Amino acid sequence: MMRPAAPSDLGAIMALERASFPTDAWSETMMREELVSTHAHYVVLEEAGRVVGYGGVRAARGLPDADIQTLALDPQVRGRGQGRALLRALVGHARDSGAKKVFLEVRADNSVAHSLYVSEGFGELGRRPRYYQPDGVDAIVMELDLRTWAPQGEAEPTPAEGGRGPREGASG
Repeated sequence: MMRPAAPSDLGAIMALERASFPTDAWSETMMREELVSTHAHYVVLEEAGRVVGYGGVRAARGLPDADIQTLALDPQVRGRGQGRALLRALVGHARDSGAKKVFLEVRADNSVAHSLYVSEGFGELGRRPRYYQPDGVDAIVMELDLRTWAPQGEAEPTPAEGGRGPREGASG
């Protein structure tokens, strides 16, 4: 079940955050601020009452651009289309907020997340060398034009899903 994230989800989100992004996890303070921001929309994915995924987008109502901030899944639920479902929910929220384009950054060494984004219509704009620290990994900057985006069919599983938007790194 997918639902809007609440401040009470912070502990579960941080456990996934640290497991998914061990070298560059956000601090609890940063995540708490994201969860209560009026310009951010975060969702969690629950199975059997346990948070197994989360994602967030910054999409201020009426502005033409939105940014996927983060997306992460528990390794036990990867490969079942859950990452795609989270991504589509975030992109849909951006579109509903009036955005015309959605941007994100993904680690150059995360081919699974990159493939997911490409399959949903994101195109590569460029790279930011050594963006993800302390690992020194490049960020691939990607863009999706919401005026032409239309998700096709049901969410199809990929081998492993996970990714980051503009704030930090991504891991599969």
